[in-house]
Amino acid sequence: MGTKVTLRHKPITNGRESLYLDFYPPIRCKATMKLVHKEYLGIYIYQNPQNEIQRDYNREMLYKAEAIRSVRVQSCINEEYGFLDKHKLKADFLDFFRSIALKKDPKWRMVYKHFEKFCGGKCSFGEVTVDLCRRFRDYLMTTRQLKFTNKKMKCNSAAGYFSTFRALLKIAYRDKLIRENVNDFLEKIEYEDTRREFLTLDELKRLADTPCNIPVLRHAAIFSCFTGLRISDILQLEWKHISQASDGGWWMRIRTEKTETEATLPISDEALEYCGQPGTGKVFKGLERSMTQHPLQKWIRTAGIERNITFHCFRHTFATLQIALGTDIFTVSKMLTHKNVSTTQIYAELVNEKKRESANRISLK
Repeated sequence: MGTKVTLRHKPITNGRESLYLDFYPPIRCKATMKLVHKEYLGIYIYQNPQNEIQRDYNREMLYKAEAIRSVRVQSCINEEYGFLDKHKLKADFLDFFRSIALKKDPKWRMVYKHFEKFCGGKCSFGEVTVDLCRRFRDYLMTTRQLKFTNKKMKCNSAAGYFSTFRALLKIAYRDKLIRENVNDFLEKIEYEDTRREFLTLDELKRLADTPCNIPVLRHAAIFSCFTGLRISDILQLEWKHISQASDGGWWMRIRTEKTETEATLPISDEALEYCGQPGTGKVFKGLERSMTQHPLQKWIRTAGIERNITFHCFRHTFATLQIALGTDIFTVSKMLTHKNVSTTQIYAELVNEKKRESANRISLK
């Protein structure tokens, strides 16, 4: 049964009536996901108009209220039968993008800033077409970084940003905010093969033995090598996520920020030692993402490691060491919360490359 929208009056103070819409059956508000019976319009009329001016005012306000009611009826029909509401097409796509980005990781906010720059700060849902999205793809492949304006954006950054943008388009299409599934007509930006740096076991031991000016950074880094957690997940890890299993071991129950995957992962006793004394709130209190830049590089150089090791390389370290030490690739894939084991296969290839290097060291020539 279609929703019936009725304009109603409610007596209020000073001889006035408030106008509101009555929905039957109720409609669901997408912002709160609650069922809504009434929508107050913020329009008031005189309950008993005393003169022609007040009567003209009432007629004008009732006309406006009826116009709003007609729009709501059209919206309900469009929702019921799958038509796209033309009023939604005029809505602000950038506002929608911003509201989604604020709930996601920092990369989403960076993509939002680039899109805002690309479209000049204005974009409605009706303007989100295949052509616009293709031009944004071209923009990402040629633009410069926002922070370092003298540097061109790297290909893999552009690929990741466009992948995030396509995820946004998927949400917009799911919510019936854009005309078509634009992603069906868009080509993704291909990632370039890059060298995945990781620490050898000897380097990891050396790093762990090297003092760091920021102890919480050292603890978080070594913990990442033990568990494979990303910096985003380590930053949000709380003591309530860690519990003891029936066999006496320890587990952490997390929801990864990047892939939004629910996972229950084991923690070794040695890894748990780097978490410090159990308590409440954040496990690595005081840890900031900014510490993973210059302070991290300073600590790594102090340990005598000259290669370009980022915090994410500790995740690579976990994966390659696990495979090198005999853990099967399917288990490692589960530990890394990869959705596809083919993603984990990359680390197996890195281990094989190292085996080949070690084999070639023995030579009689």
